[in-house]
Amino acid sequence: MYPADSMSSEERRAASSLAAVFAFRMLGLFMVLPVLATYGQDLEGATPLLIGMAIGAYGITQAFLQIPFGMLSDRIGRKPVIIGGLLLFALGGLVAAQADSVVGVIAGRVLQGAGAIAAAIMALVADLTRDQHRTKAMAMIGMSIGLSFAVAMVAGPLIAGAAGLAGVFYTTAVLALVGIALIGLVVPTPTQAFHHRDAGVTRGAFLPALSNPDLLRLNYGIAVLHALLMACFVAIPLALQEQAGLPRESHWWVYLTALLLSFVGMVPLIIYAERQRKIKRVVLGAILLLAAVQPMMWLSTASLAWLVTAIVLFFVAFNVLEATLPSLLSKIAPAGSKGTAMGIYSTSQFAGAALGGVLGGAVYGSFGLSGVFVCCGLLAVSWFAIGATMAEPPYVTSYRLAVDPTLVRDEALLRRILDVPGVAEAIIVAEETAAYIKVDTQVLDREQLDRVLHPV
Repeated sequence: MYPADSMSSEERRAASSLAAVFAFRMLGLFMVLPVLATYGQDLEGATPLLIGMAIGAYGITQAFLQIPFGMLSDRIGRKPVIIGGLLLFALGGLVAAQADSVVGVIAGRVLQGAGAIAAAIMALVADLTRDQHRTKAMAMIGMSIGLSFAVAMVAGPLIAGAAGLAGVFYTTAVLALVGIALIGLVVPTPTQAFHHRDAGVTRGAFLPALSNPDLLRLNYGIAVLHALLMACFVAIPLALQEQAGLPRESHWWVYLTALLLSFVGMVPLIIYAERQRKIKRVVLGAILLLAAVQPMMWLSTASLAWLVTAIVLFFVAFNVLEATLPSLLSKIAPAGSKGTAMGIYSTSQFAGAALGGVLGGAVYGSFGLSGVFVCCGLLAVSWFAIGATMAEPPYVTSYRLAVDPTLVRDEALLRRILDVPGVAEAIIVAEETAAYIKVDTQVLDREQLDRVLHPV
């Protein structure tokens, strides 16, 4: 029996290997961003609009398939869905690598996006970890995504410089195959797959989540954030190459510098937001920085030093928002509905990525680099106007806790849970013999809660 405050060796193996699978897949998606706008111009039929579509095309299929694949994994098992998704991702990489036209690359990117396995991976994490360690496992996956983005921004230009755009896509296919090997050889197989309301979509929670104004505000925000990212990666590589005079093979050092400095800048802001309970202030400040940095990029395209400074500030704002928005969602989503809210949130994110690529390409084709930056600035301003109406969120943490089976049908149990100091929300799911609760950890009486759930 392992102590409650430490993960078992199997839990650590499951969390670390699934984080690696997630990282390899996201690395494959992100590596293309810093190189498609410049190397894509060599493809047959390349136009700004089609290059923008190639950048964001993966988001179309991701948005449509994210939730269905997660629900499918409840029926046929997690591993078959994850392996199938990684095979689709590898096939998409091969299609794009062998394409000599921009349309072929778009087709490959669409196929890559069809490997929508995020929900299935999260569900598998929930199957393989105990309730008290699930947050740690999810945090490991979150950190792996951030690391993969940073590595991709550097690796993409380096690989493209050595092996061309095709080399980048071949690398994505190899990474997918490594992910399949990890799933088959390293990731434990759960004895039974469970539906976890905090890790998967629950049909009954779907419409309430779609009609919740606080969640809708967040969904709009994550869609805009990833639309800005894709649109900016239509413009930033071109600004570095054509305006600032930096060869495309050398772009890697700009992204490395920007990401390292941005991580240093974002950490104090995230700590301040959580410890001082000022998350609304930090989020709105980061949105304002996103808006302010767009004209700065436009006006500094002829100066490499100023352009790099603008890119650093862009990544500070982006990374702060990428880290704090999921935390905000966790605080706002009703108890037992976090998985559903996160599924809709992820769908919005990928839809925004698809829209941003198309928008960036279309605007660049009609109005040039300045038009892209102006458009991105207006998008950020619209987000600020909507975000400014949000209230300061409740500073609560979500838990799924086992309930004594003899008490799960006790109608008075819910009231006793809600009477515990620090418990803000709670629901009891009898078929899971579990309670989903949201608590203020600074106020919670843990001993009283334990006595309520498991009386002697």
